[in-house]
Amino acid sequence: MSSIDFTNSTNLCDKRLKTMFEKGIDGWSVGKITVRVRYSRGADFSGTCFYADRRVYINLGRHLVYPYTMTTNLAKVKATARGWRRPIVTIEIRSGYELAMFIFMHELYHLLVKRARRNTRQKESMCDRFAAQYLVRHFGSPILGGKRRPVPHTIWCFQDLEGFVAAAKDKRRSTKVARRPLPSSPAPFGEQLLLLPE
Repeated sequence: MSSIDFTNSTNLCDKRLKTMFEKGIDGWSVGKITVRVRYSRGADFSGTCFYADRRVYINLGRHLVYPYTMTTNLAKVKATARGWRRPIVTIEIRSGYELAMFIFMHELYHLLVKRARRNTRQKESMCDRFAAQYLVRHFGSPILGGKRRPVPHTIWCFQDLEGFVAAAKDKRRSTKVARRPLPSSPAPFGEQLLLLPE
């Protein structure tokens, strides 16, 4: 059975954070994980997952003002004559709780990949998509592109992420999550230049 050893040194509510994280691991077989939420030393945010003892660190910028626009790795990389480009897709984070949850779900997916005995290399985009899907479903977080227009669901949600880590599901539980459709827009959005494909 999955459980969380949790501590929080930020001004966010301990009980609310822990309850959110417990809902995030519902349906997954991760055993006992250690989660530490704290302020970063200057960065807007960061997260770390240690596989060996299932520790997750969530670092939040004390200076952040919400809503906070987070640039993500949600869209597919595209090959061009000059190299590789990824369409710019952002997620609108409206509170420290949403940011902590995004980081938690991102790091949880790293752990699920490991628990499912998948190759753990180059999974940042998949982890971002897993976390973004959770925020969209449970918080209605907006996914935006250039000129802050809604991005079509098909641009960023094109993988069976839960199927990829199905071996890490809790076989004793069957959790179904209602999916919310995202608003789509044919409007183009920006891109960022990448040196290497992911």
